[in-house]
Amino acid sequence: MKVTVAANCGFCTGVRKAVETAMSVPPENTYVLGELIHNEDVTRRICARGVETVQQPEDVPDGATLLIRSHGAAKAVYERCARKHLHVIDCTCAFVRKAQRIVERASAAGKTVVIAGLAEHPEVAGLVGWACGEVYVVASEEEDFSPLAGKDVALLSQTTFSVQRFSKIAENLQKVCPKTVEIFKTICYTTVSRQRAVARLARESDAMLVIGGLNSSNTNKLAEIAEQFCGRVYRLGNAEAFDYEKVKFCKRVGIVAGASTPDWQTSEVLKKMAENNAEVQVETQVSEETVPVAEEQATPVAETAPAPEAAEAAAETAAEAVSGQTEEASAPEAPAETSAMAAAMAEMDKSAHYKRGQLLTVKIVSATDEGIYVSGSGKADILIEKAELDCDEYSREAYAAKIGENMDVMVVDAKAPVKLSEKQVRKIKEEEALLKDIEEGKEFSVVCTGFNKGGLTSELGTYSVFVPAREIRSGYVRELDKMVGKKLRLKMLEIRRERRKEIIASQRVILEAEKAARDAAKAEREAAFFDSIQVGDVVEGKVERVTSFGAFVSVNGFDCLAHISDLSWTGVKEVTDVLEIGKRYQFKVLKIDRENKKVSIGYKQLQPRPWDTAAERYAEGDIVHGKVVRIVPFGAFVELEKGIDGLVHVSQITHEWLENPTSALTIGQEVDAKVLAFDPEAHKITLSIKALQPRPWDEHAERDEEEVREKRPRNRNKGSRRTASDYADEAEYREWSEGGFGGASIADLLGSDETK
Repeated sequence: MKVTVAANCGFCTGVRKAVETAMSVPPENTYVLGELIHNEDVTRRICARGVETVQQPEDVPDGATLLIRSHGAAKAVYERCARKHLHVIDCTCAFVRKAQRIVERASAAGKTVVIAGLAEHPEVAGLVGWACGEVYVVASEEEDFSPLAGKDVALLSQTTFSVQRFSKIAENLQKVCPKTVEIFKTICYTTVSRQRAVARLARESDAMLVIGGLNSSNTNKLAEIAEQFCGRVYRLGNAEAFDYEKVKFCKRVGIVAGASTPDWQTSEVLKKMAENNAEVQVETQVSEETVPVAEEQATPVAETAPAPEAAEAAAETAAEAVSGQTEEASAPEAPAETSAMAAAMAEMDKSAHYKRGQLLTVKIVSATDEGIYVSGSGKADILIEKAELDCDEYSREAYAAKIGENMDVMVVDAKAPVKLSEKQVRKIKEEEALLKDIEEGKEFSVVCTGFNKGGLTSELGTYSVFVPAREIRSGYVRELDKMVGKKLRLKMLEIRRERRKEIIASQRVILEAEKAARDAAKAEREAAFFDSIQVGDVVEGKVERVTSFGAFVSVNGFDCLAHISDLSWTGVKEVTDVLEIGKRYQFKVLKIDRENKKVSIGYKQLQPRPWDTAAERYAEGDIVHGKVVRIVPFGAFVELEKGIDGLVHVSQITHEWLENPTSALTIGQEVDAKVLAFDPEAHKITLSIKALQPRPWDEHAERDEEEVREKRPRNRNKGSRRTASDYADEAEYREWSEGGFGGASIADLLGSDETK
């Protein structure tokens, strides 16, 4: 197998300087603003020194040291640092700083700045922060450039942007603004040379390995270019992600590393290749071109830029740092063998070492009673104990017949003596089959075994499982410790195989999907329900639950409200006085609110009103019993039953003269009365209490007659006894004064009283 390492592989000068600075600066009270470079392993090593990563200058204590990453930062960031008196070590790449100066000058000149790049990339965000006017960020030549028509435009790019894509963007922009576009070539020259080298190497290779942080923009672009010319391109975050099985049949393999990839990551990949194939031949690609320093001078579309500005742009070699120092532009890298290549070749001269969990293909060389001996890559023979062989029952003879055959094994202990296992390979294959289903979206379950401040932990075979706190369920989970021991239903978000085998999973996506399905089914049922119901319909429903204001009734699966005021014509205090939970009743549809998904129903509307059947229970002359419920100046209302009251006029309470009914009656007092008049259609009953009382003059009739014959004068004021004729005279007077009462309704009487 021939392995070719691309020219200019690994750290560029700007990245190397930033990393060396971060690894050499005193870590005490030192911080980095964001990831120094896009490489997780490098970031982890910097953090291990004690240099903390922050996202805002405000997160840094006053007077501390802050490293500005190689991607640069917005102008306002430096001003915020100055306000906090921070010691700023500016690791911004010289090419990025030049681009910042171009944005600052063009924007100050009133031009509309167009940046070709990814808006979310920190370098682009920093460039935008150096503009004082209008800025557009475009990531593709297919974007709509029409809003820029007629504007004076300055076009530049992210320093790691694709050369081909930038050319197409410039071409399309010129069609919209044919005479008002200045084009600045700000793509880093190492980016240009790497992209060309990758394209050339990909054409000559059966497979390409692209090494670098998975969030590295320049490395991802190298992978995109390689895919245009090679059918097998494998993106590796680091050496642990490399699988030799995918390239073992290839004759020519190309390796390229991004500008943020440290040399030792490339070296580890080469070392793993040598461990699996002793005949690997490694060489470095020879650079076929010398790329000039990146241009800061604009390339006008229709006419040349004014001479003074062009001269200034050509003469400037680096942007000034905020501290007042000037950083020199990076010198072109020589197309020589990289340090990664040298380190790799040195390692391959040594005897390769094993790693726990490593998969090997070995050859059977002998069989003994203890197990079999195998060899691989020219190393000493290793014993595989019979307990680690994938067979139901070990047979020395059976394995002796397989001498010379290859078998797959796993390193279960890398320390001497090395221990290999064939059984573990079978478990891994079974596990990978399960993981394939998981990667395709199949749900799986684990029991939570632990937690940390970020979420829940568990295991699935040889993989650890991590469920971030935000992925446990919708909403914030405060007490993670209470989730330990509980079963989790999960779907994969990400599988990591580079450094350690880990599954990042979510239970929330399952719960939310199920909720969405329930909501969709509910919405469908609701739509069908509202299409089938009209105001005035009589429906049957089951009382599901009651509240203080009414009952919720399920009608064809939809909750309708029967308000307490619509349960009885006579009014109720408790819903359960009329309806019983769990029972079915007939209701009438009163109101439909389709927009708010509400339906009001009534129970009393299907029940007879008390006055509708009152004629069956009351008639003139009947003796009735009731309770005084309210007293007014002209009489008292007596409740005969719920919903039916009768009026006893003050003149019908007693034979005695009453100035006020309260002198004879009290609220709540039960009385008997005679029905004087009954009009069910008008809802009126006239009652008389005195009609059931004896008349006073009957008791004194004889004595009164004697007094009349003698015609003796009577002085009432002096307490003389009243005669029957007195009562008769008074009754005659009161009957006259009450004329027409029998035809008056309660409402009329109430109204007349209010008028008074």
